[in-house]
Amino acid sequence: MKALKYILVFLFFAPAIYAVDKKNDTVIIKTSAICNECKERIETALAYEKGIIQSDVNFKTGMVSVIYKAGKTSPDKIRKAISEIGYDADNVKADPKSYAKLPKCCKKE
Repeated sequence: MKALKYILVFLFFAPAIYAVDKKNDTVIIKTSAICNECKERIETALAYEKGIIQSDVNFKTGMVSVIYKAGKTSPDKIRKAISEIGYDADNVKADPKSYAKLPKCCKKE
């Protein structure tokens, strides 16, 4: 009977503990993405970054919206990850070596 009480208490409080642990934030970053290939490249790369839950690139506006776990990553780390793919991210310039590897359609001009 005592074990059953502990199990019931655990089941009652477990969702609350999980909810506290599940703090997500959103950041919107201006990128140099200009086409659908850019969109796919950024979204695919960000899917592998620690703490990123979802990303959505709007190449028409050049904005990327990223939902992330605040305890796992930060907007600065996300900007750095985007720059390492070869794209500008707000005030963080694209990594020159990665930018050089982009297809012509993905380069600024």
